[in-house]
Amino acid sequence: MTDPAPHLSVLLGPILHYAAPVTGTWIDGTFGAGGYARGLLDAGADAVIGVDRDPLAVEMAAPLIAHYGDRLRLVEGTFSALDTYTAVPVDGVVLDLGVSSMQLDRAERGFSFMRDGPLDMRMSQDGPSAADIVNDAPEELIADILYQYGEERASRRIARKIGIARREAPITTTAALARIVESCLPRPKPGQSHPATRSFQALRIAVNDEFGELASGLEAAERALAPGGLLAVVTFHSSEDRVAKRFFQERSGRAGRANRFAPDAGQTTARFEMVKNGAIAPDADELAVNPRARSAKLRLARRTGAPAGNVDRTTLGLPRLVLEG
Repeated sequence: MTDPAPHLSVLLGPILHYAAPVTGTWIDGTFGAGGYARGLLDAGADAVIGVDRDPLAVEMAAPLIAHYGDRLRLVEGTFSALDTYTAVPVDGVVLDLGVSSMQLDRAERGFSFMRDGPLDMRMSQDGPSAADIVNDAPEELIADILYQYGEERASRRIARKIGIARREAPITTTAALARIVESCLPRPKPGQSHPATRSFQALRIAVNDEFGELASGLEAAERALAPGGLLAVVTFHSSEDRVAKRFFQERSGRAGRANRFAPDAGQTTARFEMVKNGAIAPDADELAVNPRARSAKLRLARRTGAPAGNVDRTTLGLPRLVLEG
């Protein structure tokens, strides 16, 4: 449920270790402050294509572009389309699914309950905002968003409280929403996360269609990678990690049964080979420098020579909620 600290790219060390020797062209599909791109270029990558849907990220990358020159190219776009940003197969793709520090640190972006600002949360800075959902969506849909995307057990209680509050006045700030959520939950014990953490996460995911982007981004990475190319996915909560895990299982031909009553999926053509079974977590040294990395997990796989194919999304464990436009 947490995100990387400013300018510290979570689990960069293991990525570079398993990618060594780092060569060729890579895509940093969630560019943010550019930590992964910088690490890859310094380790020997010939070029990195940085992709970010936030125009601010592209704007703030000017110093990095000046430093690396034509080795670094920035694209304002989504990682669901990352295979369209290069004409040739690439040697690696990194997807870091945490919200970037520059988004959290700017109150006007409305991502954080720690800084009062407009209830926005739009990464691309266009389309419906979190305030639109909170003030206009039916209570039942809000409850489903909080439960499915944030794993918030008090989702219905919070949704009812939101419904009562918005009838008196629109909920337009992060502080106002945080107070509503706090009033529905027990005071946290020392070491526990803020009561509004799960609700803010859920709304951010809904506003930015993050699960749809994740599934599409994994598919796009499969299309973009050359044989032997590395796909690295860094997640920050269990729902994201479940999707990445099941994608790698399905695409490496090891999907098995979705549940004990379902028929075995059987062996399928392997589009990836697992680099390491299971997820990689930050070690003690990384946690000492960046405690907010404690919930991060890294999964790695290498592309085979098999042609890219269609992914059965019903096998990925995506939350059932679908937001209508």
